[in-house]
Amino acid sequence: MDLSYILNQLGEDRHQYYNAVSPPLIQTSNFAFDTVAAMKEAFTDEQKHSIYTRGNNPTTTMLSQKIAALEGTEDCLVLASGAAAISIAVISQLKAGDHVVCVKHPYSWAFHLFTEILPRFGISTTFVDGCETENFKLAILPNTRLFYLESPTTMYLELQDLTAVCLLAKSNQIKTIIDNSYCSPLGQQPAKFGVDLVIHSATKYINGHSDVVAGVICGSSVLIRKIYLSEYLNFGAICSPWNSWLMLRSLRTLPLRIRQSSESGQKVVSYLASHPKVARVYYPHHPSHPQSLLAQKQMSIPMGMFSIELNTKDEASIVRFCEGLNYFLMAVSWGGHESLIMPACAFGSKSELPINFIRFYIGLEEADILIQDLEAALVLI
Repeated sequence: MDLSYILNQLGEDRHQYYNAVSPPLIQTSNFAFDTVAAMKEAFTDEQKHSIYTRGNNPTTTMLSQKIAALEGTEDCLVLASGAAAISIAVISQLKAGDHVVCVKHPYSWAFHLFTEILPRFGISTTFVDGCETENFKLAILPNTRLFYLESPTTMYLELQDLTAVCLLAKSNQIKTIIDNSYCSPLGQQPAKFGVDLVIHSATKYINGHSDVVAGVICGSSVLIRKIYLSEYLNFGAICSPWNSWLMLRSLRTLPLRIRQSSESGQKVVSYLASHPKVARVYYPHHPSHPQSLLAQKQMSIPMGMFSIELNTKDEASIVRFCEGLNYFLMAVSWGGHESLIMPACAFGSKSELPINFIRFYIGLEEADILIQDLEAALVLI
């Protein structure tokens, strides 16, 4: 199935809605039936019939078909946030007394789930350096049921060897879940390497306009149906039809947005990597990254996010640099049209990141303009 067909045709039965070029927004909570027999048939499989938008909505269904196809999986669930996707996917695979092996430095709310919420139900987690597959093997216990991956991680940009980790997991009857938000479905398809469930903060590249919060879970039809009939329906963390419609809009330009961010990102990384006021760059596709060959093997395109450490630990100098930037907004998240920085010095004393650590996301601005902006701000250090 080619990319253009997925983005512009798949699931869009235009004859059902007046041959409109743009998909419709079905903004309703409820669906009516003409007969008792029709309602009875719908109740036999709510996943395939529209009864109540908490379970199924035609606009969201169209979106889920497209995202599943982009990820190369059989099915997909669309949720209200990336955090909801993480929580529901993880909980769906665990019971009281189970054990999880998770990469160190995961997304903050995944870390909170594993360290604060799941222990209340007798579920323990071991955090490992995922750069070495052997660390997963050493962490396996008799009650290990899940490997939780994030490749690359979204701060230090550390990778896991997905093929090797998944082979290890399957040989021990352990399920695998990966947060693929950094890469987008166009940058990496973890299911091809054997990952069972792929999750995204769809807030990022999938929406790409910084006006929607959403998440997705992609996987086999068996696993997705199991989640749908239990955690998905019960927790009610659904995506609104309006947000689903906005993401359908956004998917039209996904390849263009990612290509621009990627090309500009590589230019900015090259500039910063050679600058004397930058001590270190974290970017999987830069030659200085210790896993650059693995990145080239697993990822189909370099993405637009990276981190650096400035060549100073003087907080006042770091603040001057951050506040001296005119084209970079200071904000969390990524994947939109705007370039962003997220400085570790803003996190306060609770952060384990070095004070001179800054995460960058490169949006749709021209690389030369961003480099000029960085040049002027670096003078302030």
